[in-house]
Amino acid sequence: MKFNEIVSKLAEAATDNSLSNNRDPEITGLAALDEAAPGHLSYVEGAKFASLVSQTKASALILPPDKTLQLQAQERGIAWIATSDPRLLFAQAIALFYQPYRPSPEIHPSAVIHPTAKLGQDVYIGAHVVVQQGVEIGNGAIIHPNVVIYPDAKIGDRTTLHANCTIHERTRIGTDCVIHSGTVIGAEGFGFVPTRTGWLKMEQSGYTVLEDHVEVGSNSAIDRPAVGETRVGSHTIIDNLVQIGHGCQIGAGCAIAGQAGLAGGVKVGKRVILAGQSGVSNQVKIGDGAIASAQAGIHHDVAPGEIVSGMPAVPHKLYLKASAIYHRLPEMYQSFRQLQRQLGKK
Repeated sequence: MKFNEIVSKLAEAATDNSLSNNRDPEITGLAALDEAAPGHLSYVEGAKFASLVSQTKASALILPPDKTLQLQAQERGIAWIATSDPRLLFAQAIALFYQPYRPSPEIHPSAVIHPTAKLGQDVYIGAHVVVQQGVEIGNGAIIHPNVVIYPDAKIGDRTTLHANCTIHERTRIGTDCVIHSGTVIGAEGFGFVPTRTGWLKMEQSGYTVLEDHVEVGSNSAIDRPAVGETRVGSHTIIDNLVQIGHGCQIGAGCAIAGQAGLAGGVKVGKRVILAGQSGVSNQVKIGDGAIASAQAGIHHDVAPGEIVSGMPAVPHKLYLKASAIYHRLPEMYQSFRQLQRQLGKK
């Protein structure tokens, strides 16, 4: 595909563009800036990557609106297009060259489908899939091999369930969702009541609901509650190896990174970001737009828009101050010991 053709397809998102030296190179693929070869399109996010612009072998670049970077590319004979968000434009360019594998509609003869299950039009059911009684699968859904769908679950239109994921009873998954391999949706929450003779299991009779356009990474678990529902809001993205406990309520547009864990009954607002290995205690409320940095341990409610860090989590600015002091503790201890000696103490 010619670079000029790519520019025309992406023109609505770009602020400026140039074909340096009237060049219109053939673009055969995309690559990172330091790995690009002739024929590749790459991108630059800011001035800190200027040195790579002088070294890259890419034939074309997506640049920020930075005149210095643009001149640098032009002097090297590299075609470029500028935008305020190069990474976003690069992501859109990838879609011009690559589309995820999407099998044609069919039902594999080894699939086991209960006669009461309802399948929509143009559905793909892969090898060794098990669809139990009362299940409803929407139009254009893709169910990859070895998926098990328990009774009375509902899968929305165009949703994809990747190989070896498990959807438990009465789970509701909306339209255009993606559930990656090994993930378990709607399994029993961790509900046990202590008694004098041991733990009494509390049956988990609730529902797990994923709204539209939710994506869940591999080997994650979203549990159902004893009563009520666990709900994940629309357009929320969940990474690999994430645990979402029973009865959690997660708002729309959230991002939860790998190895994060939410205990039961957590309420998360809209557009919240929970970074990798962050943990949230029982019944905590996190307000809209809040951010928890990596490995944050959240034991108390977080206000809307607040950024928290550390274990236990505190406001990020306070965390930075505390971290600076922490690194000076050996020096401070020596000063303290010296002061003790001056005061005649052991």
